Amino acid sequence: MEKTIEDPPTSAVLLDHCHFSQVIFNSVEKFYIPGGDVTCRYTFTQNFIPRQKDWIGIFRVGWKTVREYYTFMWVTLPIDLNNKSAKQQEVQFKAYYLPKDDEYYQFCYVDQDGVVRGASIPFQFRPENEEDILVVTTQGEVEEIEQHNKELCKENQELKDSCVSLQKQNSDMQAELQKKQEELETLQSINKKLELKVKEQKDYWETELLQLKEQNQKMSSENEKMGIRVDQLQAQLSTQEKEMEKLVQGDQDKTEQLEHLKKENGHLFLSLTEQRKDQKKLEQTVEEMKQNETTAMKKQQELMDENFDLSRRLSEKKMIYNALQREKERLEGENDLLKRENSRLLSYMGLDFNSLPYQVPTSDEGGAGQNPGLVYGNPYSGKTTFPFQLEGPSDDICDHTLEQQRMQALCLNCPICDKIFPATEKQIFEDHVFCHSL
Repeated sequence: MEKTIEDPPTSAVLLDHCHFSQVIFNSVEKFYIPGGDVTCRYTFTQNFIPRQKDWIGIFRVGWKTVREYYTFMWVTLPIDLNNKSAKQQEVQFKAYYLPKDDEYYQFCYVDQDGVVRGASIPFQFRPENEEDILVVTTQGEVEEIEQHNKELCKENQELKDSCVSLQKQNSDMQAELQKKQEELETLQSINKKLELKVKEQKDYWETELLQLKEQNQKMSSENEKMGIRVDQLQAQLSTQEKEMEKLVQGDQDKTEQLEHLKKENGHLFLSLTEQRKDQKKLEQTVEEMKQNETTAMKKQQELMDENFDLSRRLSEKKMIYNALQREKERLEGENDLLKRENSRLLSYMGLDFNSLPYQVPTSDEGGAGQNPGLVYGNPYSGKTTFPFQLEGPSDDICDHTLEQQRMQALCLNCPICDKIFPATEKQIFEDHVFCHSL
């Protein structure tokens, strides 16, 4: 089934209103290799019935609504839901439509109303490497991790069931509260009608009483005849007053019932608030467990990076040490050549090495760093002192030799390619030697 242009049915339903246990995803890998098709296998539970517009999407972990899908595939409806094999279904996602990054994703089953009915464990799209193989060391650790994952899944399922129960209780309380409010509105409407009726009756009585008084004043001659009528009216008024008192008493009883309903409403609201707090605590606990798992993975990656950096630095130090060792051997060879050159020059001038009238300066007189085995001190010290003045053609030879030694002391020779660097460019010389080791 190819991905169609038609978008799947979505809604703004949040995670709290989803039912993740009605569709179960099977054989979900920890990661899939990029460039290949991915087969998603899932199972319908006993009480779930699929519909025509149901679909399965790939979501990045951390999604909030079903509109945040990366790609999706339509669900194929089984012919016979009563058949056991019909409960086992699968869809195949083509490699072209799959994510190209290494973020964590998961499969989600969404019905045609936009409600999530099932979600898989997280996975990645990345190639297999040696680090993935080295993560699992022993079978015992694998079993321990699987047991821990099962316990976490069980605890997550218990939390979901508790959340569903709390939502059901909340709905029942909301329905009962709505019923009580309707009853209250009915009582208030009846009360208003009674009050209006009493007021109209009272006004009518007052009007009739005034008319009777006026007639009594005008017809004083007929006072005796009307006296009986007045007594009758008074008796009727007394009876109506008693009826009015009964209506007022009934109104008071209705008011007390209304106060009682308000108190019950307040208790129900407090109970609902406490249940919401418990639900938030459970969500915070799940979030903290996820954060702890992420922190542990980051720490493991940091340790691996630090180990790699230390290995690289150790390799660089070894290469620099080998280069310096070769430089030392070369300088010792040059020192031996200079000794033989000095001996040859003395023999050329007809002088005996042991009969020369000079003293080899000590470390206090000639400064630190001079070699007592050299005739005129260390040519690399930057200063050479002769105890006598040579004459004749040998002066030019000595000057030329000393000039060569002084130039060598002021230069740095590469032990690998014999390239010469000034002594002031020591850092460039070290970088040049290090480049040979790459």
